[in-house]
Amino acid sequence: MAVTNFGGEEVIYSYDESKIIIVPVPYDATSTYIRGADRGPAAILEASPALEFYDIETGTEVHRYGIHTLAPLLTGDDPEEVTGEVYRTVSRLFRENRFPVVIGGNHTVSIGAFRAASEAFTDLAILQLDAHSDLRPSYEGSHLNHACAAARAKEHAPLVQVGIRSMSAEELPFADRKSIFFAHELYSDKTLYHKALDLLPGNVYITVDLDVFDPSVMPSTGTPEPGGPDYRELMFFLRDVFSKRNVVGFDVVELCPSESNKAPDFMAAKVIYQMLSYRFSAQLFSS
Repeated sequence: MAVTNFGGEEVIYSYDESKIIIVPVPYDATSTYIRGADRGPAAILEASPALEFYDIETGTEVHRYGIHTLAPLLTGDDPEEVTGEVYRTVSRLFRENRFPVVIGGNHTVSIGAFRAASEAFTDLAILQLDAHSDLRPSYEGSHLNHACAAARAKEHAPLVQVGIRSMSAEELPFADRKSIFFAHELYSDKTLYHKALDLLPGNVYITVDLDVFDPSVMPSTGTPEPGGPDYRELMFFLRDVFSKRNVVGFDVVELCPSESNKAPDFMAAKVIYQMLSYRFSAQLFSS
C-alpha cells in the first residue's frame, strides 16, 4: 500500500490539530531534461516512515506540532493551473496560521507559493538553494517553465540565491551579482554563507531545488550539476537561517526518483524533517 502521509503510521494527525501541512504537487510537464519529478512527492512520502522522528541535533520531536499531509494537488499539464492551485492552497494555509511545506514536482510548483508568501508577509525575501540560476524570463514558450522559477520569484520579493553553478548568457542581465552566491566561491570561502544570511530580512520563504546538493550525494534530480555542497555544509547554513530569521514556509522540489537507488528519496525526506526540526526549535540555536 502506498504511503499517503509524511511519516506513515507514526505521524498521523488530523488537519485541525496540525501546525505543519505537507502539500504534495506531482507536476513535471515543464521539465526539460530527465523526466520523473512528478513521482518525487510519492517517493518522499514512501521513504519518510524510515525516518527516526526524534531529531538528535535539536533534541526534539517536531512531529508533535502536528504534521498533516494533504491529498496530492493534481492539476493536469497546464502550468497556469498548477501555480494557481498552489497559490490558493498555500494562501489558505497562511491565513490559518499554518506552516506550509510544498513538495514537488519540478520547480514550477514553487511559483504559486512565492506569490502566496509575498502577499501574506511584509519584510520578506525568498532564499533559493539551487544549482541553476533559473532567471530566464521565458523558456520553451512558457514564463512558468521550471527554468524561470527565480525570475518569477523576483517579481514578488527580493531574492537571494545560494549554490548556483549553472546559468546561460541570456540570464546575465537579470542576475544581481550582490545576491548570488556561486558554488565555486562558497567552496573556497565559507564566510560567504554569512554574507548571504545578512542579506535576508526578518521573514524568509525558502525554496530548495535538490540539485543544489552535489550529485555525489543527490544524483536523483532532473538536471544534476557537479560541484555543489554536501548535505552537512548546506544544512549548517540552513540551521543559521532558521535560528536568525522567521522562516514562514518552504518547498523541496526536483526529486526525480530512481528504482535502483532509494537513498536520495530518503535524503529528501530527511531534508524536510531536519528543516522542520530547525524551524520549530530555532530558539535552541539563537544567540
